[in-house]
Amino acid sequence: MSTETGLASYRRWAAEPLRTAPRYSIVIPAYNESFRIVPTIGAIAAHVSTLGEPWELIVADDGSTDDTVALVEDLGLANCRVLVADQNGGKGSAVRRGVFASRGEIVLFADADQSTPIEHFADLLGKIEAGHDVVVGSRAADGAAVANKSKVRDLFSWGLKTLQRGAFRIPVSDTQCGFKMFTADAADLLFRRQVIDEFSFDLEILWLAHRFGLSVAEVPVSWIDAPGSTVDALQVAREFLRDMVRIRANARRGVYDADNHDPKPLSDDPRGQLAA
Repeated sequence: MSTETGLASYRRWAAEPLRTAPRYSIVIPAYNESFRIVPTIGAIAAHVSTLGEPWELIVADDGSTDDTVALVEDLGLANCRVLVADQNGGKGSAVRRGVFASRGEIVLFADADQSTPIEHFADLLGKIEAGHDVVVGSRAADGAAVANKSKVRDLFSWGLKTLQRGAFRIPVSDTQCGFKMFTADAADLLFRRQVIDEFSFDLEILWLAHRFGLSVAEVPVSWIDAPGSTVDALQVAREFLRDMVRIRANARRGVYDADNHDPKPLSDDPRGQLAA
């Protein structure tokens, strides 16, 4: 596609509200991402606008205390909504709110730091179109490329993967990469049952997908440990171990046998505020 055509597609998406339901919904969970949210939106919008399908972008703010919300609003993009949270509820909470607000047939959530570039969108989409319900971007599958990952973070990742494989036997080599795609029906089922709101929500969602017999595929992606990350590897590791126990306990208590959330309607707030 020519540069002129790509630019025209982006301009149309940015200026003209969709007249039909979107085929794709892209959800970006965001907490204090003011220094990179605008370039991330730009990269995603420039790429997805060239794919020839109607799509929407949802920035699910997680109670940011910086200018994240204002920066997104100031862009004035016709098909981008900001979901504003009154307080920090955790990444899992932000993604869930974004999923519940989405209208697309296919839903992708992607981290705000673009550690996995949006150019992998088509790789995941191909698996969805082949009949899978959930597709996971993976840093551990054959063909993946990982850059700038610290040795400490790499050690923690290896340990957590080993533990989750032994405890949950989920046939996915990387549960935690922030680049996952769902059919709308699969997303609705899984996020209604979700309980964990912190970083381990990915593990819970994929365990639920396995439990409910959904078809899950894994796609190798390129990934870079983006500068400025606020993730504390040791804290995340502790939470992950705690949440592994929680998931097992929840299953024994029947927590996942019924919905734990109902999608709430958007308010009249033009920013698209959605309750947690």
